[in-house]
Amino acid sequence: MNEALLSHATQTMAVGSKSFATAAKLFDPATRRSALMLYAWCRHCDDVIDDQHLGFQTEAAQSSPLLRLETLKVLTIRACSGEPMSDPAFAAFQEVALAHAIPQQQAFDHLEGYAMDVRGDLYHSLEETLRYCYHVAGVVGLMMARVMGVRDESVLDRACDLGLAFQLTNIARDIVEDAANNRCYLPLDWLAEEGLTLENYAEPTRRAQLAKVAQRLVAAAEPYYASAQAGLAGLPLRSAWAIATARGVYREIGVKVDRAGGEAWDRRQGTSKAEKLALLAGGGAMALASRVKRNPPTRSPALWQRPHVCGDRAAGAA
Repeated sequence: MNEALLSHATQTMAVGSKSFATAAKLFDPATRRSALMLYAWCRHCDDVIDDQHLGFQTEAAQSSPLLRLETLKVLTIRACSGEPMSDPAFAAFQEVALAHAIPQQQAFDHLEGYAMDVRGDLYHSLEETLRYCYHVAGVVGLMMARVMGVRDESVLDRACDLGLAFQLTNIARDIVEDAANNRCYLPLDWLAEEGLTLENYAEPTRRAQLAKVAQRLVAAAEPYYASAQAGLAGLPLRSAWAIATARGVYREIGVKVDRAGGEAWDRRQGTSKAEKLALLAGGGAMALASRVKRNPPTRSPALWQRPHVCGDRAAGAA
């Protein structure tokens, strides 16, 4: 069963996230296994809500998204409580959650991101977009950090920051694709400043204006990428290498969106195999440098602050 779970998780990441799959190979075997297991659960929840399998549309939904969300919540509670799980994704999550003492509230914080999609929430400011980013990616960074053995709250803040940066990059890259699925994660006040509306922002004739919004998102991600780099010193060396590499790959995608301007959505922006290898080498150098300078600068109070969890109870609303 354990090998079957690992095989399932490995396949899930290989199909679902080529960017992170490269970096994940750098973890030590135990950490890599747990990271894969956690990713498999996250991907499964995403696919269940969208009625997809590994990002590809399935047959017509057999139940409403709300009902599917409630099912995910019930199964998550069961997994956290140690009940036997037959679903591979939840068996994988259970293994990780119990082994690394992942607070149940963090799992529910992640599920809230899917709830925001189900409700069709809109985001009027960057602050609100960052709140969404926390639920879908920042809290995943927190859980991943726990898998790497992190318990220091200041280092966990940096892990959350990396998730925020990743998601801001993803939003910028996928604006047009998301619009086709009737989803908008852009700050509506930014759209208004460019003379754009929910009805017209994704139109081909508006690409120059839309590019300015995307470039602002990419710029907004930069202080979070910088904060994440400063947190590498708090990770084991191999984990620091993996995370520095993932940071480099995602940040490069943002750079490409920024440079492409209005042509950013003519094709999906990504990194080539050669670029990934170069970023892998750069990540190694960054990880080694973090061993030398172990006293990172204080995290800027201007950055969005995650809610804190004590045990299974959130200390504040997201």
